[in-house]
Amino acid sequence: QVQLGESGGGLVQAGGSLRLSCAASGPTSFSNYVVGWFRQVPNKEREFVAAISRGGGNTYYADSVQGRFTIPRDNVKSMAYLQMDSLRPEDTAIYYCAADLAGLTRLKSLPSRDDYNWGQGTQVTVSA
Repeated sequence: QVQLGESGGGLVQAGGSLRLSCAASGPTSFSNYVVGWFRQVPNKEREFVAAISRGGGNTYYADSVQGRFTIPRDNVKSMAYLQMDSLRPEDTAIYYCAADLAGLTRLKSLPSRDDYNWGQGTQVTVSA
C-alpha cells in the first residue's frame, strides 16, 4: 500500500481558502493510483469529498463541495492536493487522503473497509 501524509490544515474564517497537500511514497508509481480526499467529524462516518483519476483528466466531487473544491495532482512529485475555496463552518473536519490501484468505486468504498490504513489526517476548522 502506498504511504500517504496529509498537511496544510488550519483555522480559517468562513469564505476563506485552504490548500491541503498529500505526499505519497512507496514502490508503486503514484500515477497508478486513483486518489481521493475524505473527511470525518466526531461520531460520524468518514465521507467522500473528492477524487481524481490516475492521469488527472477526470475529477469527482461530493455534492456538498462541488464548485468550491478542486483536486489537482502532480504525478512527477507524487503529490495530490485539495484546494478548498468558499469554506463553510460545515466543512470543519479532519481531512484524509487515500489512494487505490483498483479505481474510483473501490476508492469510495474505503471508509467501510477495515483493512485500509488511514494516515493521521489534517484538521480543518472553519469559523463562522
